[in-house]
Amino acid sequence: MSVIAFSVANTVRGEIERASTALDSTRAYFLATGAIERALLWIQWGPGVKNPDGTPRFWDPSVPVRRMYFPSGEVVVEAIPEGSRLNINQAAPEEILRLLLALGVAADRAQEITAAIIDWRSPVPPGVLSGFDQFYLSLTPSFRARHASFQETEELLFVKGMTPEIYHGSYGWDTEGRLVSRGALKNCVSVFGSTSAFEINTVEPALMAAIGLNPEAIRLVTEMRRQGPIRTPEQLAMIAQVGGPPAQRLRIGWAQTFTLRATARVRQADGRLSDLRRTVAATIRMTTDYKEDILPYRVLRWHDSVWVDDGGLR
Repeated sequence: MSVIAFSVANTVRGEIERASTALDSTRAYFLATGAIERALLWIQWGPGVKNPDGTPRFWDPSVPVRRMYFPSGEVVVEAIPEGSRLNINQAAPEEILRLLLALGVAADRAQEITAAIIDWRSPVPPGVLSGFDQFYLSLTPSFRARHASFQETEELLFVKGMTPEIYHGSYGWDTEGRLVSRGALKNCVSVFGSTSAFEINTVEPALMAAIGLNPEAIRLVTEMRRQGPIRTPEQLAMIAQVGGPPAQRLRIGWAQTFTLRATARVRQADGRLSDLRRTVAATIRMTTDYKEDILPYRVLRWHDSVWVDDGGLR
């Protein structure tokens, strides 16, 4: 009887904890969604309203991360301009290859993936199969390459040679034996991205390496961003001194298309924040020609659940 009672008690406890986790996840989802709505409202108000010290009260385009406080919890909202990512549909093959190498992909695999990406987005005559099509048709289930522009970056997971670890990122050991992030391809490319200049406050280190910045310049940019947003031409000039001509492809500035990513933690009954985090994201395009009864933006894509390697909290 004691064993049965212990088993029942253990089962009930597990079900209670599971229900509590599901409840926290649902609450965090709506909290993160509300933070996206607040961020959009702040962006519409713009940087015109100032604090006593002269800084924007609601939204500063040069600040990529904002922390929002609610009675029910806290949310970190990241604004990621699509102009800080490489346009996967227009990028030159050599830049895609350099990006993959900067992410730690082996040279032979990087060349294969680059060729597969170019094949996927390149048209072929009707009825003609490329070499990659023949490989895809041998799989179960079988498929053919789109032979047209990527509509979503998730399509990259289908190209030959791609792995979830390359796309989503992974971890490895550095020379000093520390576990470090190797970066993720999905954070470096976009179907709305750029091929010329990249927003300096949010561009990934791997993409900076791909466009030719030397390690010293990348470390300088990373350190400056850690101290605060890069805002002035003088800061850009300092980076250009170290980085040379490739640094001319870094710019300060907002974009009409960007992703808002919100990571929420709900507040528990004792006032502490839950260990559970829930992240949602929305890709937004701002419009200038709108009427008062129509929203001045379009939601191009909504992500109900997003994986963030550090929980978005920094």
